[in-house]
Amino acid sequence: MDKTIRIGTRDSELAMWQAKTVQEQLEYLGYKTKLVPIKATGDLVLNKPIYKLGITGVFTRNLDISMLNNDIDIAVHSLKDVPTVLPEGIVQAAVLKRGPSEDVLVFKDNEEFLAQKDAIIATGSLRRKAQWLHRYPSHKVVGLRGNVNTRLEKLKNNEWNGAIFAAAGLKRIGVKPENMLTLSWMISAPGQGAIMITALEDDEYCKEVCAKLNHEETEICTSVERKFLRLLEGGCSSPIGALSYINQDEEITLKGIILSEDGTRKKEVNKTVKLRKHIYLAQDAADIIIDRGGQKLISNYGAFEKKFKVYSTKKFTDAQSKLVHEDIAIEESDFVKIRFCRIPQPLLKKEIENVIITSKNTVESLETNFSLAELQFKNIYCVGRRTKALIEKKIGEVKFVARNAKLLANHLAEEIKGQEITYFTSSLRLDDLPVILEKNEITVNEVEAYKTMLSPKSVSKNTDGVMFYSPSTVESYRLENEPKGIAFCIGDTTAKVAQKYFEQVQIAKVPTVESVIDLANLHFAKL
Repeated sequence: MDKTIRIGTRDSELAMWQAKTVQEQLEYLGYKTKLVPIKATGDLVLNKPIYKLGITGVFTRNLDISMLNNDIDIAVHSLKDVPTVLPEGIVQAAVLKRGPSEDVLVFKDNEEFLAQKDAIIATGSLRRKAQWLHRYPSHKVVGLRGNVNTRLEKLKNNEWNGAIFAAAGLKRIGVKPENMLTLSWMISAPGQGAIMITALEDDEYCKEVCAKLNHEETEICTSVERKFLRLLEGGCSSPIGALSYINQDEEITLKGIILSEDGTRKKEVNKTVKLRKHIYLAQDAADIIIDRGGQKLISNYGAFEKKFKVYSTKKFTDAQSKLVHEDIAIEESDFVKIRFCRIPQPLLKKEIENVIITSKNTVESLETNFSLAELQFKNIYCVGRRTKALIEKKIGEVKFVARNAKLLANHLAEEIKGQEITYFTSSLRLDDLPVILEKNEITVNEVEAYKTMLSPKSVSKNTDGVMFYSPSTVESYRLENEPKGIAFCIGDTTAKVAQKYFEQVQIAKVPTVESVIDLANLHFAKL
């Protein structure tokens, strides 16, 4: 219990309340903690409704980046704000006991406006907007953003009849408006009222600690709701509601709804099964919605005009594609191809004292050439957190990991000066690592583990930005293209090459594809 657990949180009053709740529970169990407030994208961009920002995880991305960058150990989120697919390397560590899940209407004067034709209701949620318009089609719904107190102040200072809030949010910060009505007919957002804790997948200590705070019933219910949302391919801002609960007969019920944005069309489901059979509940409920034509409502959602064109020099996975801002049209192609080399067998006849591995391609090449038992490396040094995770999964413990090759070289220059090291590298190597090491009297034995072959493509002249993931992708791009727009780069080494050609270069906070995507999202969301 000597380790201080750094708790990441947004810095709004509600988010801080939630983080302090987690902090109090952990400290009650005897753990040391520290709160680390971090601004979220959703707090920085307040001139658009949440669902029109077009960024998955608008309130969670900066916390994800901070965790991947090892600035925090765990993050505390409102579960309804968390995307149904977490970034690679981050997992759900616990869900606290759920608070109120309902939506409430805070209104002025009295409730007579509900019967009026021209009432005005404020909300930044597409789900709330669609359900309100379905029930009150003649009303007008206007956008409303900001923290709870800011939204209450805007309600007071505008000619609106009322605004919709989450009951849990008001309760947690001790706000009790005089005029408030529980919207029992409105189906809440999946996970609403619950608090999630996330941690790094390879952080066994924090996962074990947070598991002690997990509330099993809440975890089961919110997992069903979020799976229902994911199966309908909706983000956390889509016009989808889901609420699950367990009764005294050990039955679990799921209420789900999907609507068109204007509320004119909706599809609903209400299904109950025995608790031990709930593994198929979300799938069955989603199938019912789809069979009733619900998928057409989702496919029409979010058809916004693409304002920007960005080219990725690496093909995305499906999960990565879903992270792209909806105002961005993405074209993608692999600008480099990898072929593993045949590494001489005598190389591993004895244990190697010091080894450098700078990419997952090297790990895969070693795995192709040798059995894991043959890979006897005493001290492994690497670049990148994901490379570290793969090495420790496949080969062995990593002694030191750096953000980039230059930082690794500077570390080694002090630690193993005068010694020898084996550097498994690519056929194309554009970093300064061997040069720095040799200047510090370190003998570098370079072993070509894989070949990097350039595979350039011609890119449209009206491209607003290009995503680069290695120096080789930049060089490949330059074979057939003139610099266009902004270069979004995965790290310092890649950016150094891009700066030779591009006037504007931005560098991701952590060296991951997801972070490069987020970099472009944030840039264009502000325009």
